Amino acid sequence: MRAVIAEDNVLLSEGLELLLRRAGFEVVANVGDGTELVEAVVEHRPEITVADVRMPPTFRDEGIRAAIEARRLVPGLPVLVLSQYVETTYASELLADASGGIGYLLKDRVGHVAEFTDALERVAAGGTVMDPEVVSQLLTRRTRDPVESLTPREREVLGLMAQGLDNQGICDRLVISTSSVQKHIGSIFTKLDLPAVDSGNRRVLAVLAYLDSTR
Repeated sequence: MRAVIAEDNVLLSEGLELLLRRAGFEVVANVGDGTELVEAVVEHRPEITVADVRMPPTFRDEGIRAAIEARRLVPGLPVLVLSQYVETTYASELLADASGGIGYLLKDRVGHVAEFTDALERVAAGGTVMDPEVVSQLLTRRTRDPVESLTPREREVLGLMAQGLDNQGICDRLVISTSSVQKHIGSIFTKLDLPAVDSGNRRVLAVLAYLDSTR
C-alpha cells in the first residue's frame, strides 16, 4: 500500500518512513508542509496518509487543515493524524466526514510499534482509531444537554465507541454482556436523536458529527 507522510521534523519523518516501509507500505512522498501534502495526495492517491497537526509556516494547524483539504479533493482518503497536540476544532471537522478512514493519535502516547502499525492498517482499511485523550477533549468541548442526559455507563460506552471499539470490544473492556452493550447503544442513539447503524466506525462519526453540530 502506498503512503504519504507529512512531518516537518526531519528525524521523525525519516523514522516514520522507515517504520512504514518495514510494515509493508510504499512511501511515495515524504513532505514537510501542508501545501506539499495536498499536492502529494492528489498526485499519488495513497492508501494511507500520516500527517502532523502543526507544520510550517506558522506551526499552528496547517497540517490538519491540509488533511481536511486533501480529503475534500480525494474523498475517502485515509488519514492518520499523529501529533503532540489536540486541535479540537479541525479534529471535529475531520472526524465528521462520514466516509471513514480516520485516526488521531498523540505522539507521546504511542507506546509500541505494533500498536502504531495496527492503527495504520485499521485506518487504511477504512476504520477509525482515536486516542482516548483526543476523545475526552472532543467530548468535553462539545458537551450539550443531550449528552448530559446520558447515564454514567452510557457515557462510558460512548467514549469507547468514539475510540473505534465494536460491540464485542466494548463488552470485553467493560466486562458486560452483548445484550447490555446493545441496550446502552440503543439508548445513546435515542437520547442523541441519532439512528443506530451497524458499523462501529459509522457510529463514531455519527456521534462526533452530532456533537460538532451542537457547538
